Amino acid sequence: METLRELAEQADTKFVLALFVDLRGKPCAKLVPVESIDVLAEEGVGFAGYAVGALGQEPKDPDVMAMPDVASFTPIPFVKEGLALVHCDPHVLGEPWPYAPRVILKSVIAKAAEMGFQPWVGAEVEYFLVRRTADGGLVTADPDDDAAQPCYDARGIYRMYDHLTSISTAMNQLGWGNYANDHEDGNGQFEQNFEYADALTTADRVVTLRYLLSVMAAERGMIATFMPKPFSDRTGSGLHLHLSLSSNDEPVFPGDDESGLGLSPTAYGFVAGILEHAQALQGLIAPTVNSYKRTGAVATASGASWAPRTPTYGGNDRTHYIRVPDDQRIEMRGGDASANPYLAVAGALGAGLDGIARGAHPGPIGSGPEGELPSTLLEAIDLMAADPVVCGVLDAAGPGVSDYFAALKRTEFREYHAAVSAWEIDRYLTAF
Repeated sequence: METLRELAEQADTKFVLALFVDLRGKPCAKLVPVESIDVLAEEGVGFAGYAVGALGQEPKDPDVMAMPDVASFTPIPFVKEGLALVHCDPHVLGEPWPYAPRVILKSVIAKAAEMGFQPWVGAEVEYFLVRRTADGGLVTADPDDDAAQPCYDARGIYRMYDHLTSISTAMNQLGWGNYANDHEDGNGQFEQNFEYADALTTADRVVTLRYLLSVMAAERGMIATFMPKPFSDRTGSGLHLHLSLSSNDEPVFPGDDESGLGLSPTAYGFVAGILEHAQALQGLIAPTVNSYKRTGAVATASGASWAPRTPTYGGNDRTHYIRVPDDQRIEMRGGDASANPYLAVAGALGAGLDGIARGAHPGPIGSGPEGELPSTLLEAIDLMAADPVVCGVLDAAGPGVSDYFAALKRTEFREYHAAVSAWEIDRYLTAF
């Protein structure tokens, strides 16, 4: 494998963003000049872990050293000439830090390998393009994007042509295989797709794409937001994951079952595992207060919410938690755009592998475990904390992470609950 310096020289790189995300998905980086790239490669670059955010550290703790993964080196000259980024694995005192989401995912991938599987993932990244008004409100970045049913509207795509094509060109220059760019169901909402890859590469690419969307939209005076439901009357943004497994380079999901889905017992076990842990998984894949405005929506201006409310599965049917579009993959539709991609993929894999290990089966097509998905973040976190498999995913690289994550999210919910909203004032100010 080529060295980090060799890759930087080939790309005419002048600066490298050494990047990782915390448990909330916040992208953290230091800008390293190419003159210091050998130090970056050998020693990493240091961060005060407590200042980073949700990374399991206190002010007294030793530095987090971000160690670059050379395979993830990504030139991004379309953002700034001479700029590249590299995804890093945080280490503390020479050991991978168990609170780092990328380290967690790598640990779950290693568990899959022990079971004889290689996981493959595709991701659908949905987002809104908005602007802030003078009074702090949100409006659609394209003022003419006001159709009652804007999904796939060719005119909406044309008006955002420069933005969409710049992102598409960037993805294809990076070799990701962008194959479609479309206007989604909400006014101002878009999705840009790229080919599937191994689980770690796809998670890295989701983080990279969010960064590219954010900075390139800002250059055009827009905000690219991954908030799940920025508008109460519009469809929310998802992070749908397409999941499959191979063994010895051969796909293991196709099979000759009688249901018509064409899945193998391994695939059915994987589906069953995800469905059985779906309520707890929501704490990972729908990790914000706002997430439950999306999954709780009965309908939107366009007539559908496109977010599952129960953990069921079916064929090529987008109303289910798990859609099976063909015999090669399944689509998990419960996650939203705020999900940390490393944790979302790790959670899905951990739950699915548990189903395989137990020889589980999801039951007849259209069915699933009883009960609805959680209706609030607090409920989701309580369910997560009570699920040893999902907690085991968070603790895959070391103990204590699941307790720490649950405490973070309970605090987030309480802070939200303590804030007085405009709805409360309108409802109660003169009601009594």
